[in-house]
Amino acid sequence: MQCKYTKVTPKPPASHPAWKGKDPKKNDLYLVECTDGGLDNPASFVVVPTGQNPVPQVDPRVLAQRAVDSMTLLGPDIASPRAAGKYSVGVPMWMWVSQSATTYGPNTASASAGGVTVTATAKVSKIVWSLGDGASVTCNGPGTPYTSSEGMAQSPTCGHLYSKTSAGAQSSKFPVSATSTWTITWQGGGQAGQLTEIRQTNVQVAVGEVQVVR
Repeated sequence: MQCKYTKVTPKPPASHPAWKGKDPKKNDLYLVECTDGGLDNPASFVVVPTGQNPVPQVDPRVLAQRAVDSMTLLGPDIASPRAAGKYSVGVPMWMWVSQSATTYGPNTASASAGGVTVTATAKVSKIVWSLGDGASVTCNGPGTPYTSSEGMAQSPTCGHLYSKTSAGAQSSKFPVSATSTWTITWQGGGQAGQLTEIRQTNVQVAVGEVQVVR
């Protein structure tokens, strides 16, 4: 946001509401005109002690982004599928991620400037898995960890079933990516809003045929 400060001369009378009760003999009055890339905001007045320069107004949205940048948000911490794992055609594969402040959230940070403090909270709202075989799966949570007691059951929250092997893929592995959407809510400086950040993690997954022993 760009703001232009213009000193008001001559000074309006002390009864003018722009003074907000301040003494015109001890203060100067500035007209503040701000624009945020084409959308003009209403002009306003700021009272500044005589001889001092006005403090530039702070855009809370800029502080919100600064707070987000300090969080070091990362892509999903993929727990499954693992690069060293063995996966088979026709056998349900369970996908899930480990949760931490930087890989899943919630993650909270604040940024301050010019007397304004903005606090932002980020959390992953969805993860889109690209499985390398042309399939894409959207999961609205971290996924469910697999346990051996589940046998051949499919994941109740986030899974995939390969119908072909990765033999024809480069390096004989499918390139799998998990792309997280971070939804960030922020408030401060009399405003509130939402931001979105995208992060991705990649892994190579080998999928083979189930070997039947006769």
